[in-house]
Amino acid sequence: MKLIESRTPETRPQPAPLDAGMRQLRVHHDARHEVAWCYMHASPRPCFTPELLDELHRLRYRLVREIRAGAPVRFVVLASDLPGVFNLGGDLALFMELVRDRDREGLLKYGRACIDILWENHIHLGEDLTTIALVQGDALGGGFETALASNVLIAERGSKLGFPEILFNLFPGMGAYSLLLRRAGPVVAERLITSGKLYEAQELFDLGVIDVLADAGAGERAVYEYIRQANRAPQGMSAIRRVVDRCNRLEYQELVDVVELWVETALRLRERDLKLMARFVRRQDRRGDTRQESLADGIDQAG
Repeated sequence: MKLIESRTPETRPQPAPLDAGMRQLRVHHDARHEVAWCYMHASPRPCFTPELLDELHRLRYRLVREIRAGAPVRFVVLASDLPGVFNLGGDLALFMELVRDRDREGLLKYGRACIDILWENHIHLGEDLTTIALVQGDALGGGFETALASNVLIAERGSKLGFPEILFNLFPGMGAYSLLLRRAGPVVAERLITSGKLYEAQELFDLGVIDVLADAGAGERAVYEYIRQANRAPQGMSAIRRVVDRCNRLEYQELVDVVELWVETALRLRERDLKLMARFVRRQDRRGDTRQESLADGIDQAG
């Protein structure tokens, strides 16, 4: 008789965590509430580095694989574990390098990587779930766009959100207008993009841009409160999500067309524009290292 040795649960091979091999993302799966918490911590500065974009893309595939295998995930939350910062937007240091090298393909590759992440967030990974952005601090440029792409945008009071790109003669080209148009209409969309101003979360909540306004420090509790309310009528909420997808449809090609215009605009930036962009990069660096100075405050002064 062959002896078959059984393994205890402690010695059985365990599946690799969703964030295995990742350096700029941390993932926590709350199986009880069916939530995947995804925390960004980009380096060397808290913006959308190519590495963070790649990790977010890989995470999407891992999440979808686990969900289709039966993992209990009905909500995916994108947040940050850097106090006072959600995300400071595009990798401006990379932008400057690509613009100075006249590297159109490099700019387009970066832009397409950004809209791919935004698109996956917007279509809730192609699965029957809800994507939530939890903003607990500054969300600028691409950081704001990514938050807008979520099905639900929750922000804490005191957070500042906005699009500073116009200050260095550019515009937010990874979905800002498309998403704001559908959330708050064309007048609000153009005003937020062309002002270069940073807005308090309360202002954006009043404009209908933010879905849930939480007290400072109460963001996680607000997420669980939203989930509790959604779970009262799960079939109805799922059906509403499909209705929104159908009636407020955003086509991927629309994002591609805009990002191509963004690339052409970036290639026409002047040296004075790039010098101002360099100031923002230095502020991004200080924000990531010391957390003492708000980049949003610096933008308000520049504006």
